[in-house]
Amino acid sequence: MSENKVEQLRDEGSRKQVVAAGAIAGLVSRFCIAPLDVVKIRLQLQSHSLSDPLSYAHNAHKGPVYKGTLFTLKTILREEGLTGLWKGNVPAEGMYLAYGGIQFLAYRSATQAIDELTPNYKLPGTAVSFIAGAVAGTAATTATYPLDLLRTRFAAQGNDRVYNSLLSSIRDISQNEGPKGFFRGLGAGIGQIVPYMGLFFAFYESLKPAFAGVSMPLNSLGSGDAIAGVLASMMSKTAVFPLDTVRKRLQVQGPTRAKYVHKNIPVYDTGVFRTLTSIAAKEGVRSLYRGLTVGLFKAAPASAITMWTYERAIHSASFNYISLLIPYDHFFHAVVELPYTRPLVSELRNLRLFNAAAPVTSRNQLNPKHVMPSVG
Repeated sequence: MSENKVEQLRDEGSRKQVVAAGAIAGLVSRFCIAPLDVVKIRLQLQSHSLSDPLSYAHNAHKGPVYKGTLFTLKTILREEGLTGLWKGNVPAEGMYLAYGGIQFLAYRSATQAIDELTPNYKLPGTAVSFIAGAVAGTAATTATYPLDLLRTRFAAQGNDRVYNSLLSSIRDISQNEGPKGFFRGLGAGIGQIVPYMGLFFAFYESLKPAFAGVSMPLNSLGSGDAIAGVLASMMSKTAVFPLDTVRKRLQVQGPTRAKYVHKNIPVYDTGVFRTLTSIAAKEGVRSLYRGLTVGLFKAAPASAITMWTYERAIHSASFNYISLLIPYDHFFHAVVELPYTRPLVSELRNLRLFNAAAPVTSRNQLNPKHVMPSVG
């Protein structure tokens, strides 16, 4: 076999290791932050209207159902048990894997198309990243939106189940709402992407000089560029968060609207903009940012868990050709019996059959600067 062929196989093996390690890291991270995601969704769906007594009829103090992150966590644990914090996790994990793959392919295709369309004029790198990122985000959001909607609906249901299983939910929505039922609120989802990408790169380029030369205590956590990226992401998410709230409210519309844990979710059938103005007028502008704190807070542990898991998975792939998941046996043994995660854990265990073809070189390592932001 020629040296070029050997090098090609080695590079392909390295890429497979990076993809597998990244997938494992993302799945583990998503599983760990799932409770925060459920809390965020519950807060976003909670309607506070002084003219609606159902908003205050849940407890003896006539207050809202949920009051902040910790109160919401305690309430879910008390009323729904531990598994209540992982409702919607299976479609969320599937969405994560599909979203990442589609986003990567679309980003690469968009970048190549831009280069071909402008052969005589080279656009600035930031402009290319913005355009390609917006295209990739739109494609990934549209393709995975049914999973996003299912994640929201499962997270929104209390002890009185609306759907008993993933298959039954797909069948029920198909029969009662039609194909359009899987794409309720898609306009708000896509509407987040372009302003988010524009704001992200604007904030990132503005913050980057301020953190130039800053080094983190641990090399795996990145440098000043990573800090600028995290801050830019948080600021951008804050700016477009009202659209995320609108998306969540629209996702639970339809014949099951009054069957979720919040029985008084208003009817919205006038589009994204009018839904936004309706929420602001009836509940106040602050209601559009309900759940923002936990939404921003979950970003830090998610990134830390992803990087920690990625490092261990990639080293396991480099030095142990039998299994990528040996360090996590005890972890999976502890969670395998959770009803909402059993199918996912089974799929993760199948990844143990992955065989590494070659060690990972430094150029294959994840660089925080090159990780595209996500509005999810």
